[in-house]
Amino acid sequence: MAEVTRIVLRVKKLNPTIGKSWPGPAYATSGAAGLDLCAALDSSLTIAPGERVQIPTGIAVQLPERNLVGLVFGRSGLAARHGITLANGVGVIDADYTGEIICPVVNHGTEPFTLSPGDRIAQLVCVPIAVAEVEYVFELAETARGAGGFGSTGK
Repeated sequence: MAEVTRIVLRVKKLNPTIGKSWPGPAYATSGAAGLDLCAALDSSLTIAPGERVQIPTGIAVQLPERNLVGLVFGRSGLAARHGITLANGVGVIDADYTGEIICPVVNHGTEPFTLSPGDRIAQLVCVPIAVAEVEYVFELAETARGAGGFGSTGK
């Protein structure tokens, strides 16, 4: 089995109740890829069907190197059971961003959903990236697929 890459993620608590009333970012299991992020709310918040709200996490992070990105994903259980997803699909935390992580949440369900302080709302995955050097060209190399778009590889 391959060794897991470990990094030090610096976390700044912006809300004094983190670590007291609810945990800070943490892996739920030993095999989890993402650190759970909790709602840093002072009181419960009900999200109506179709409504979009910005949920603070009460933390800011600092990635240790330029070759890493923090990706914020929704939680599959919230989506499957209640229709609660991130409005932007996946959030990107750039290596030079050190502000609060805010999760824009939307209720795609048919019922109001109540979020309580400390509820897990998203997960943060730290991923290596490659920094691209853009080179403009007149032609691209031929491939089997070519410019075939949506549905071009089958049903």
